[in-house]
Amino acid sequence: MKRILIVVTSHDRLGCTPEQTGLWLEEFAACYRRFIDSGFTVTVASPAGGAVPIDPRSLEGPFPAEEGRKFIAGRDPVLDDVRPLSQVDPGEFSALFYPGGHGPMWDLACDRRNARIASDFFARNKPVGALCHGAAALLKARKRNGYPAVFGRRLTAFSNREELDIGYDGLLPFMLEDKLRSLGACFTARERWRPHVVVDGNLVTGQNPGSAPAAAAALLELTARGECFMPPCTRHVWRFAPGSLSGA
Repeated sequence: MKRILIVVTSHDRLGCTPEQTGLWLEEFAACYRRFIDSGFTVTVASPAGGAVPIDPRSLEGPFPAEEGRKFIAGRDPVLDDVRPLSQVDPGEFSALFYPGGHGPMWDLACDRRNARIASDFFARNKPVGALCHGAAALLKARKRNGYPAVFGRRLTAFSNREELDIGYDGLLPFMLEDKLRSLGACFTARERWRPHVVVDGNLVTGQNPGSAPAAAAALLELTARGECFMPPCTRHVWRFAPGSLSGA
């Protein structure tokens, strides 16, 4: 079975402001094209289904890199009408991938259907990838013992320093790096805006949009190899208590 599930955001507003947000196009396009070119069938889904909101900033100026420009020029309709998460069976797919954009910070971070899907992939040790703010979709995922799926895992995501660079820190429901650390993740980051990818067991994470090509390649390699195990992180940053997850 060569099928990859890409889960994207349905959220289109930056907090309570009128400013638009959503999916960051390049993060989707660069990975989507590599998955297709590698012979995978790709299904795209979102919490609400239907048309996917695209962050307008990712369509402007220098932001649409090569794959983003090709996607726009090709008028690919894949994001025009995606499947709702309520119609997704995780057992049909061999890998799961979350591209970013700020939208996931509001919907995928707390969506229960998404949490069940992600938890299923972790329980089966299937490859899971998350890029930039896409890592917010992992926050509610749990292991069978109730621990956060990210607990003790080496990973990366959009860093606090990068968030401060763009000035959105005061508009967000939380800082993603801080939230991941609070759940016991072994968070790493490189210099701001430099590509950085971390592979830990079945989990592949990329720090920012520039990390998309390497993150896609790592997820494909992991999917081809099947199960992959690495020693657990020994830097304990949070002591888990079974009753402490209600507000996570």
